[in-house]
Amino acid sequence: MGDTAIVIGVGPGKGLGGTLCRRFATHGLHVVAAGRTPASIEAVAETIRDEGGEATAIQADATDETQVVELFRKAEAIGPVGVAIYNAGNNMPGDLLTMEADYFERCWRVGCFGGFLFGREAARVMQPRGRGTLLFTGASASMRGKPHFAAFTAAKGGLRNFAQSMAREFGPQGIHVGHVVVDGGIAGEKVEKAFPEFVEAKGEDGLVDLEGIAAIFEMLHRQPKTAWSHEVDVRTYREAF
Repeated sequence: MGDTAIVIGVGPGKGLGGTLCRRFATHGLHVVAAGRTPASIEAVAETIRDEGGEATAIQADATDETQVVELFRKAEAIGPVGVAIYNAGNNMPGDLLTMEADYFERCWRVGCFGGFLFGREAARVMQPRGRGTLLFTGASASMRGKPHFAAFTAAKGGLRNFAQSMAREFGPQGIHVGHVVVDGGIAGEKVEKAFPEFVEAKGEDGLVDLEGIAAIFEMLHRQPKTAWSHEVDVRTYREAF
């Protein structure tokens, strides 16, 4: 029985979640595409199967403890979870003075609390085996707070520190915990459809390439135990930082 890879936060096929699913499927892992929208996750899984890979779509809300626990139970029934990727969370800007408390909390629940649930369940199945890769998707807001992004920054900064804590606790037990900071807009369907003016303003090579990001996740998974990286940042050459 081969290893299973779980990716939660899978949306459109042309998105980071879907790209990560396809990337790990090409290396012989049975991929579990998880997310809230059945049509999206099933479309990604079907594409992988059509290309000769193995994939299963499982509907799950990253902020629901019962659903996350069940997600790992179902994945383990397919095969040992060797890779787990937390890719949930959307950019949620907002003016602080008019921001409702539930908006801030929703941002935190998806961006940070869900990472705790997912990370805990990954550790629970990986720790007894003494192996596994757990990766989190970060953003520019993971590193710095900017005006009108207080909620998003709090969530992503919290997730980053949580990942560090997990790495220091479980790294010595054989679990590779990594955090990938995507510093810039991603050249995917969500950004292209929701913010066409932003995409146009960025111009050629102004957005971060999906396959390039996925290659970094794969690189982290393949690193030998004696040369692990915890955090890697990625941006287009045109992005100021």
